[in-house]
Amino acid sequence: MYSRPIVTYLDQFGIERRLVVRLEAGTAIPRYEQLRAQISVMVAVGRLEPGQRLPTVRDLAHQLDLAPGTVARTYRELETDGMVVGRGRAGTFVVDEPPHSEPLRERRERISRLAISFAFDARQLGATDQEALVALAEALSVD
Repeated sequence: MYSRPIVTYLDQFGIERRLVVRLEAGTAIPRYEQLRAQISVMVAVGRLEPGQRLPTVRDLAHQLDLAPGTVARTYRELETDGMVVGRGRAGTFVVDEPPHSEPLRERRERISRLAISFAFDARQLGATDQEALVALAEALSVD
């Protein structure tokens, strides 16, 4: 049997975030380890972004129907793994440079290459920096 709640919480900016966490009952894998593995993957693929605050221990435990100690252990393990950092009463945050975050690194590199290409093309057209920035802002605002 699976638990598949959608965990909702507010991040440090007051933005509502949602995480889908799937905990399997009746398995030899402890719940804290299941939760640790899923959060690790969310960090590695960028679903949880660098600097993003995680749900509080108490709130996550309540929403997943876990003991607070289970979630606290998960967060301690993630901190030991270098994925998150605890900042006392401010909360637990994804580190700025998570280990094993190759997708994040590749994404940053690709964005950088796109920016360099855009800047080169804009210069070839004789556009000023301001004109290029305005065009980029307009392009980014299109849905």
